[in-house]
Amino acid sequence: MFERWFEIEVVEPLADFQNPRQEWRRLVSELVGTFFLVLVAAGGGMMSQAFPETISRTAAVVAPGLMVLAIILFMGKVSGAHLNPAVTLAFSLRGDFPWRRVPGYIVAQLAGAALAAWFLQSVVHVSATFGSNYPAEGYSSFDAFLMEAVLTLGLVSVILGTASGAQNVGVIGALGVGAYIALAGLWGSPISGASMNPARTFGPDLVGLDFTDYWVYVAGPLTGAVIAVGLAFVLRGYGGGQRGAEAAQGVLDTEVPRPEQS
Repeated sequence: MFERWFEIEVVEPLADFQNPRQEWRRLVSELVGTFFLVLVAAGGGMMSQAFPETISRTAAVVAPGLMVLAIILFMGKVSGAHLNPAVTLAFSLRGDFPWRRVPGYIVAQLAGAALAAWFLQSVVHVSATFGSNYPAEGYSSFDAFLMEAVLTLGLVSVILGTASGAQNVGVIGALGVGAYIALAGLWGSPISGASMNPARTFGPDLVGLDFTDYWVYVAGPLTGAVIAVGLAFVLRGYGGGQRGAEAAQGVLDTEVPRPEQS
């Protein structure tokens, strides 16, 4: 009898955690994950302003890729580790993520980004605008828009590809996405900043109260994401498979059988 009671006490909390109604766990995951992403992505620019001789551009653009790799590994199975409104919309367009959950994810991502920018500005004592993204001097907003669209096309293609039934979700996805973010930043950041993420730019812009050319960092990533979804259809057909859904939503829906009570 004691063994049966102990087994119930252990299993029931796990079953509660995996209850699909516990959406708040996924939202917290997205908020925390986006917080850490923006902490590193915006922090690179802000720290280089505070300590000019210690943070190179290479370090500033590679660090977000490494952070995303780590985030996918530690919380990917909780929420899918979107960290990006463009990724959330892409998963929904692909049929791997319910539309009803999109608003909550995006709000959590924007909130996490804003909290990270506020934290950085409070601690580093540098304006959050130094952690945001703007078109480079001598380049138009449209140039930056095209760069963001193309870079996001590649990013979302990698995400959707490693989230498909033909690939291994987990370490492979984390390595692929993290490496792509670092690579895109190394060559694409001089023109647009290689944001590829409306939330990543929103946080510093909100805290710094400067939304100059912010449309570039919304329209560019969303355009690239939509094209990536179309490309995924051409390459792999319809989405909505079990593996893609698990990658997009996490795996908290899994039912855990409860032992029969006697």
